[in-house]
Amino acid sequence: MPPITGFFIGLLFGTGLILSGMTDPGKVIGFLDLRGAWDPSLGLVMAGAIAVSAIAFRIARRRNRTLAGGRLELPSNKTIDGRLAGGSLAFGIGWGLAGFCPGPALVSLTAGHAKAALFVLAMLAGMAAFELMERARRTPGGAVGAQEQ
Repeated sequence: MPPITGFFIGLLFGTGLILSGMTDPGKVIGFLDLRGAWDPSLGLVMAGAIAVSAIAFRIARRRNRTLAGGRLELPSNKTIDGRLAGGSLAFGIGWGLAGFCPGPALVSLTAGHAKAALFVLAMLAGMAAFELMERARRTPGGAVGAQEQ
């Protein structure tokens, strides 16, 4: 995919996040606060995203190339295990505490929001910690950097 195509796709996605209110932590927390002043409007945004994704995945399953010509690789693993559940739980807790998830946080970061910068730093630290744990898990003996025998 040419970089300009990726730029415009990202611009469209970021604009959608801004217009839907997903970059406003107060709105997100209001959606997640079922016992307080609950704001269900983001539920409509999510329902719309699920509908569009369902159609897109249905079409994508019949293809082996992306619209831009790249190789299309869809996930094949459909197992729900402890690692997936734990990651989902960590994602949800982070979203509920900060009012950000990765996409909206990056969009908010470009607007200069300090809370978004803190969230993105924490997200990057979490990603680095995950990579270190994965390397340790895959290395015989569990030591990071240990030589394979």
